[in-house]
Amino acid sequence: MAQLLVLHGPNLDLLGRREPALYGHATLAEIDALLAAEARRAGHALHSFQSAAEHALIERIHAAAREGVAGIVFNPAGYTHTSVALRDALLAVAIPFVEVHLSNPQARESFRHHSHFSDIAVGTVTGFGAESYRLGLLGLLAHLARAPA
Repeated sequence: MAQLLVLHGPNLDLLGRREPALYGHATLAEIDALLAAEARRAGHALHSFQSAAEHALIERIHAAAREGVAGIVFNPAGYTHTSVALRDALLAVAIPFVEVHLSNPQARESFRHHSHFSDIAVGTVTGFGAESYRLGLLGLLAHLARAPA
């Protein structure tokens, strides 16, 4: 049984009421419950963490390495386009991760087109609303199953 982590960046605690036409109606609690159930079905444990504070996300990534977390599903939200520090934390711990986004950043404002994470992620899933998280988790599980022991 692998330990998995889902990380949610800033403003994702407002899901369900924040711009539902763009981000959907699912709440963060509903997304977390869906992911935990999916992980359990696959025989794994999944923990979730959300913060608007960059340093808190970095500290949680560091803790994940100490805890032996096998993989991360990460929605950096607004930090996608700005946070070299989060990128460096992920590189430092070398835990495989999948970058997910509810919306499709490439179909939005030009400042959202660059990600500091896509090139170091196992993969990216964007534009499918809450389903992006589930697809990201499935991709991460497939990657972990293929990885040498």
